[in-house]
Amino acid sequence: HELVKSPAFINLIEKLTGIDDLIFDPHYFGGGTHENLDGQDLDPHVDFTNHPKTGFHRRLNLIVYLNKQWQKDWGGNIELHKNPRLEPQMDEIISVVPCFNRAVIFETNNISWHGFPQIDLPEDKKHLSRKSFALYYYSLKRAQNIESHSTIYVDRHLPEHIQAGHTLSPKDMLVIKTLITRRDQHLQRLYGYITELNKKTSDLKYRLLRKLIAIFRIK
Repeated sequence: HELVKSPAFINLIEKLTGIDDLIFDPHYFGGGTHENLDGQDLDPHVDFTNHPKTGFHRRLNLIVYLNKQWQKDWGGNIELHKNPRLEPQMDEIISVVPCFNRAVIFETNNISWHGFPQIDLPEDKKHLSRKSFALYYYSLKRAQNIESHSTIYVDRHLPEHIQAGHTLSPKDMLVIKTLITRRDQHLQRLYGYITELNKKTSDLKYRLLRKLIAIFRIK
């Protein structure tokens, strides 16, 4: 904790990235230790743009991996996407194995898409988990004009091998059901946001109307 918030360390990552005046987040909002188990994954996403308490601009992700045993074919490799909304053959992806003491650092903006595919551990390694420590740095302002938003996820495409004529296996069916369930959950969350926004808008209109009526009565 003392190291990652020290002026010397912050000065180092400012020089590495070219981003000045970085601020350490003592709240570790969304950060800190992360652990993922066999079968889990993380859809491609861009992170929220502003700290919910301070309003500072989120500028940098620094993720340190803590896995002394990890192989590339176990899945869970962090993937940095060009644009996950594109067809898979058009989306350029950089994949990094989450090996012990390896760090990945990248700017947080509206195109810094990242995530990781499903973890698929061998039978004799099911007891292992994917561990990491995430640090996020902020600044009071940013040069680029980026619209403020919460974390935005993009659902994964169907696996490439699922094509016309392919006989679905039990594993394929599980993948399809998982993707459909996840899309339904995202839609429910969006409906919730829209409902809440409509409620706030209606309340605001009602209060504004009452104030206007009161003003006209005074006149």
